[in-house]
Amino acid sequence: MSAIPPTPAVPSAPEAPSASALIEAREVFCHFGPASRRVRAVDGINLTVNPGETLGIVGESGCGKSTMAKLMLGLEKSTGGDMLVNGRSMSTLRGSAYQAYRRDVQAVFQDPYSSLNPRMRIGQTMVEPLDIHGVGTPAERRERAGELLSRIGLPPDSLKRYPHEFSGGQRQRIAIGRALIADPKLIVLDEPISALDVSIRAQMLNLLADLRDEFGTGYVFIAHDLAAVATISDRIAVMYLGRVVEIGPAEAVARSPAHPYTRMLFAAADPSGEAELPRGEPPSPIAPPPGCRFHTRCPFAREACSQSDPPLRSYNGRTVACHFAEDIDTPLIT
Repeated sequence: MSAIPPTPAVPSAPEAPSASALIEAREVFCHFGPASRRVRAVDGINLTVNPGETLGIVGESGCGKSTMAKLMLGLEKSTGGDMLVNGRSMSTLRGSAYQAYRRDVQAVFQDPYSSLNPRMRIGQTMVEPLDIHGVGTPAERRERAGELLSRIGLPPDSLKRYPHEFSGGQRQRIAIGRALIADPKLIVLDEPISALDVSIRAQMLNLLADLRDEFGTGYVFIAHDLAAVATISDRIAVMYLGRVVEIGPAEAVARSPAHPYTRMLFAAADPSGEAELPRGEPPSPIAPPPGCRFHTRCPFAREACSQSDPPLRSYNGRTVACHFAEDIDTPLIT
């Protein structure tokens, strides 16, 4: 689908500016399709990712999480606003600056088998980023690959084997090792554990946390598993129909959500939760409702919610897009 310029929207308040932000989205839009069928995948987002932190992004399918990840990785181009890398517009990166960005920001995707070349041995796959960026000698690259394989819990002879010889969990470990090998500043993890057996998800989360602490790498962690996101993240951003509706410290967002949608997401993930769940299906991103986009499903909605679109505003240590956050803010988890 072809990208086209966005229609005007109510701007959201940006997060507090950070001179050290690794990636910053400023009023970013990413729309697809003709005017009559325009999909508002990302619709005016302000967001920062700081060095060394883990930012979790959650929301229902179709809310724009993966599109946001692709924008950060340069796999999609915004149709409005600007994506900044180390304070510089991504659209202006050329030559060595673009190469540095490609090295600094790596990705791990949901299906590790499809992201590994089945015709390449693991050793070739691992050293390929170092080959591309001209890091070290061939011997040093292979040594680095062996060290990382050992660190992620695979034997040295794995370098000689092919992807089909490994389990799903092992392949995802290889994908993580490949992302780390060039010493990036940020790894965008798009549903990195959803394709894995439940029995090994905790192992993978522990590995990611250990590697983050060891290498100082930041993560953008996108997942449907809210418990996993809350466990590994420093901050959580909640998306609904292309917008961020709440963002703040992970513990605060998970334990005492300020937006009704956030509250219902985490209540639905908690077997003991008694909060009312969202009504009906999410509206189409082609024709979002007027006012607050969540008001058609919100049990707390009032007349004002259908008439005006609430911008993100500072509230209780986070930012939230809700007219009546003060009235519904009670702890969800005790």
